[in-house]
Order: sequence, then structure tokens, then C-alpha cells
Amino acid sequence: MNTPARTPAISVLIPIYNVEAYLRRCLDSLRDQTFGDFEAICLNDGSTDESSSIAHAYAEADPRFRVVDKANSGYGATMNVGLDAARGTYIAVLESDDFFYPDALETLHRKAQADDAQAVKGNFAFYWTAGNRDELHRMIDADMCESVVDTRSDMRIFFQKPSIWSGLYRRDFLESNDIRFLETPGASYQDTSFSFKVWAACERAAFVENPIVHYRQDNEASSVNSKGKVFCVCDEFAEIMRWLDAREDGVYARALRHMAQVSQYNAYLWNLDRLAPEFKREFLVRMRDEFQTYEHDGSLHWEDWSAWRALNMRAIMNDPERYLRARCESHGESACSKALFALRIGGPGALMQALRDRKKSKQA
Repeated sequence: MNTPARTPAISVLIPIYNVEAYLRRCLDSLRDQTFGDFEAICLNDGSTDESSSIAHAYAEADPRFRVVDKANSGYGATMNVGLDAARGTYIAVLESDDFFYPDALETLHRKAQADDAQAVKGNFAFYWTAGNRDELHRMIDADMCESVVDTRSDMRIFFQKPSIWSGLYRRDFLESNDIRFLETPGASYQDTSFSFKVWAACERAAFVENPIVHYRQDNEASSVNSKGKVFCVCDEFAEIMRWLDAREDGVYARALRHMAQVSQYNAYLWNLDRLAPEFKREFLVRMRDEFQTYEHDGSLHWEDWSAWRALNMRAIMNDPERYLRARCESHGESACSKALFALRIGGPGALMQALRDRKKSKQA
């Protein structure tokens, strides 16, 4: 007679591809958690180094670990295999070059239980191997930790860089809201649509100030140089729009659609600055075309946009090449650079608006 599979509290998904240099530290941080009621699903996406052997050694030594060896199919497809294999009440994600703080799962699980939360999110630290250096990154405002948050109305989390780690998600919440990963090749931007869907569906979110993950920075590229990856972020937002189209979000529908467009605007301009020069014009033209489509189908409501974002977006839609020249010639974080950029895209009126927005942000 077969014994039913044990239902752990948490299923931790670890996507693995050629990370032998970092994998032991990652898996050690999971094995040694102060909270032990988890299963670790090591998702080996066709690694050609020793990653699979390392993962199997942990599985042989600890029954909470298991390995799924599969042909290489990319990050999104691999993570969906993990979602299908998971048995836990909650899902967590640990990237295989990162590592947990010792009480990460205990902190997240305690908060999820106390608040009956569908999703829990904590802070994280940027980590550099040189000097074993951490730099705490606070993405969670302190007041967000004081009560349960409906992220369809309190939308502050949407303005943070999308991330799926440093969080915990009820598995039945993900399944009932069709929250899965987009299965595109490679491993670029594929937490974007997943993260957006979580917060766009979440009626009961909980947040903690504690850092959960050491997020490794050593191998992060400063630009995108592969033509195959340039438009991956566009695929993510197409998936977000498809997902929103399939839902009935009632009073939140317009706000969520607007937030999707603002998130797209922010992500595209962040991505634009990272692109290799030969891809920038083509990418900005793609951005113009997509937002013109929103304007034509009536889903872009200019009155919902901040004055500064609207100014930038209209400049892109009117003349993407001129906008790109101005951005390249005035690129920088200094007040002087931003003032010069405002003048170039919109003249004195734009400069005054930029100054007003800067004053508001300092007072906020």
C-alpha cells in the first residue's frame, strides 16, 4: 500500500542552471533554516557543469530535498514544472546563486499564518562576494507591516523592482488566480509578469521589514547585448495585459490597467538605459507602438498619469528618435542633467514641471 506524500508547509523552488560555484552555499542556507517543515525542489534545467551532482548529493543526505532533472527549456518553463511538482501549502523561491538568512522561512511563515495572508514579502540585501559584503535594500515601508494590505488599492509595492524571491505565496491562491510563469527562452525578466499578477490579485498581503535573502550582485550584467533578449520584457507585459483581459476585477479594473501601463513605462525606460546602443532605437519605437495601441483602444487614460510621466510618454509617442537623443545627451542622476533633459523634451514648461515634481517628491 502506497503512503500518501507528506504535505509540507512550504515548497521551496530552486531553479538551477550552471551555478556550481554558488549552489552549495545556496542549499546550505536552506538546509540550515530555523524552520524545518519544507520540501526543496531543485529544478535542474539541463546544467552542463556539476550542478546536478551537487543537488543530488543534498537529496541523498536530506529527505526534504529532491531533484528534477530536465532538458534545458528556460526559466519560465522550469519554474512551472516546479509549481506543478509542489505539495506545500505555500510556495517560496530561492534563486540558486542567492542564499537565505537563517530565519527566512520562519519569519515568512509566521507572518503568513498570523495574518492569514495570500502573499508575504520581506526586504533583502544586495550581496557581493568580495569582502562578503551586504547592503540592506528596503523595499517595504514600515507602515505596510502593521496590518493586512489589499495591494489592489494600496499599490505601493508595484513601484518596487519586480522580484519573486524574499516572498511566500499560498499555493491555492496562485492556482485559483492562474498565476504562472511565461515560458519564453532564456532567463530575462521572467519574474515581471508573475510578480505583477500576485499583487494585482492579492486581497490579503502581509509584509515584514526583516531581510529574507542575500541577493547576489557579482554576475549581474550592466547592459543587454543579445538581440534575443531585448524584447523579452515586452513579452512579459503582453502576458500581463492578456491576464488582465481574462479577469473580472470590478472596481479595481481601471486602476490595475493603469498600474500595468505605468509599470511597463518604468520597466521599459529602465531597460532602455541598459541596452546595447544598436538596439535602443528599435526598442523605443516598439514602446511607442505599444502605447499608441493603448491610446487607440481607449485603455490609456492620460488624466490618471502624473504630469512628468505623461510628458515623457507623449514625447516618446510623438518622436521616439528625438526623445532618445535627448535622453542619451542628458543621461545622469544629477539635478542639472535632469533639468537639461526636461528642457530638451518639452522646453521651459517641462522644466518647471520637473522642478515641481522634484519638490513634491522631497516633501513626500
